[in-house]
Amino acid sequence: MATADRRAHYQVTFTVLALATASYALLQSLVMPVLPTIATELHTSQTNVTWVMTAYLLSASIFTPIMGRVGDMIGKEKVLVATLVGLVIGSVLAALAPNLSVMIVARCIQGVGGGVLPLAFGIIRDEFPREKVTGAVGIIAALVAVGGGLGIVLAGPIVNALSWHWLFWIPMIVTTITAILTVIYIPESPVRTRGRISWLPAILLAAWLVVFLVPLSEASSWGWGSFRVIGLIVLAVILAALWVLAETKSASPLIDMTMMRKKAVWTNNFAAFLIGFGMYAYMAFLPEFVQTPHGAAGYGFDASITRSGLMLLPNTITMFVVSMMAGRLAIRFGGRAMVIAGGVVSAVGMGMIALAHSSQWEMYVGTGIIGIGIGLAFSAMSGLIVAAVPAEQVGVASGMNANIRTIGGSVGSAIMASVVTAKATSAGLPFESGYTHGFLMLTVGFAVAALAGILIPSLKIGASVSDHDTPHAELGLVAGGTLVGDESE
Repeated sequence: MATADRRAHYQVTFTVLALATASYALLQSLVMPVLPTIATELHTSQTNVTWVMTAYLLSASIFTPIMGRVGDMIGKEKVLVATLVGLVIGSVLAALAPNLSVMIVARCIQGVGGGVLPLAFGIIRDEFPREKVTGAVGIIAALVAVGGGLGIVLAGPIVNALSWHWLFWIPMIVTTITAILTVIYIPESPVRTRGRISWLPAILLAAWLVVFLVPLSEASSWGWGSFRVIGLIVLAVILAALWVLAETKSASPLIDMTMMRKKAVWTNNFAAFLIGFGMYAYMAFLPEFVQTPHGAAGYGFDASITRSGLMLLPNTITMFVVSMMAGRLAIRFGGRAMVIAGGVVSAVGMGMIALAHSSQWEMYVGTGIIGIGIGLAFSAMSGLIVAAVPAEQVGVASGMNANIRTIGGSVGSAIMASVVTAKATSAGLPFESGYTHGFLMLTVGFAVAALAGILIPSLKIGASVSDHDTPHAELGLVAGGTLVGDESE
């Protein structure tokens, strides 16, 4: 185990953290194109099987701030290992799941992996040279999206060569190796924060998210105007208000509401929620759309799992390329412009898929355009958050930004499931209009994300900063050692 006397080079540390992040991202997305297969194998409906993904996102939303706080208290390396072990246990249970209930429990356990992000951000802050911190955080954040896209592409070949169970066995093996490498190479945290876990806010966070997501996903069968849907949504609003109050009054809040009120933080988090809303729902339902047998439904391409993954490959490629160019783009155009452009470009790609989806080439072009937009937005938001808060809050703020993306994904997936499955054909397949309306809803989500980007304070390129400047760098992106700073508060 690396110690204070024998610390691994930061590039070695980054490699291990990237592997941990990729393992988490793969488990998010490997199941997306295989949901129809899992529904058949576990004898459940298309609506219910979406909880295989939603439960994972929901659990990650809850565990991300908890694991980040525990890491700050007792050591980020120790908690990162525990987080990876949770991923391993959840993967084993999912691979062996005999029914949907066990699968959902397994996915909730895997959600502990959400702690990988704030822990990785915190370790980067502790171990990396100052001028490398923001760039490293941006790449780790981008890996979540890139890894997610890669998982969708790999799912088909894995299922064809082995079986759907190996969608969990393979990540389990990779995660086990990563946990061992973490023990060997990740140093013990030199920075510890006193405090304790505030369990009331944690319980209230879990409660309002669950109470909110259930009616959203079941509204198509219960009815949007039904007492159950309206009543649960009202209850969720009340619980959310109590959660905010509990966090505000807590001596050791999971989420610092004072920090969240900073304009540079809440505007980025709002945009992150909307980007997550669109991204996760689109990645979950586009494979289902293209796998639909055209003869039975009048739409779709009878695509195999592999081919449906390949239709999302342009998304992964363009997202990766844009993420690698993010530093130079930030210097030239500024972080706010990248977020706005990301929302606009994503909306264009999503709108194309919503309105023109009769030919396969339209899928390839549309997903490639969406990848450009998401890559721009993700890279910019990560850097903006890092520079918006004092150094000691980087891990918490960055983790929360990623967490809000996940919460947005949970909400988007639940609503998308309700919209798509609102009406079904005699064969039990959704009508084409369900997908069209759902994709148009995601288009609006991306467009509103662009509008949210306008709220982010304007940026300009500044000079390199010294240590004492860091807490006051209210906005910016460090790219190549240069601060992209704030023009006005």
